[in-house]
Amino acid sequence: MAASAAHGKTLLVYGDSLSAAYGMPERRGWVALLEERLQRERYDYSVANASISGETTAGGLARIAAVLERHKPDIVVLALGANDGLRGLPVAAMKKNLEAIIAQAQKAGARVLLVGMRLPPNYGEGYTQAFERAFGDLAKSRDTALLPFLLEGFAEKTELFQADRIHPAEAAQPAVLKNVWKPLAPLLRKK
Repeated sequence: MAASAAHGKTLLVYGDSLSAAYGMPERRGWVALLEERLQRERYDYSVANASISGETTAGGLARIAAVLERHKPDIVVLALGANDGLRGLPVAAMKKNLEAIIAQAQKAGARVLLVGMRLPPNYGEGYTQAFERAFGDLAKSRDTALLPFLLEGFAEKTELFQADRIHPAEAAQPAVLKNVWKPLAPLLRKK
């Protein structure tokens, strides 16, 4: 999905496999469903999906400048961090990387929706709490919109996940979009 010159504004989705339609046709993922909804509801936005499966916040930080230059987004949906958590990487480093990505997006004139994630309890209470808290802290300190948990409302429903129990199945993509839409809609209306 690339931004089209026919549209006035660009919405950039910058995430990992959860946004890259891992394990299904790209057109069935929540980002494609978002693009369809924007068109159906006549929002003057095109969608650019620069999500990469396996991406960490360090990888995202390394390529954000070029992605911002290429797409010149008005809104950035930043959905990174899950792979940092699954790999047990330091929360402080993840937070620093996300903050730098947000700062660059804001400096480029984009409004940001930060998408949070939660980890399974087997990572330990201290780590999982610090990980989850990092997203809220960043949203406050950088004055961004926040979706606290991308998989809210269905994370415990195994039938809505692929066999790996990590990636939402095609049937869950409308629920993901519903979660994203709620904090995104006010950003779409701002000038």
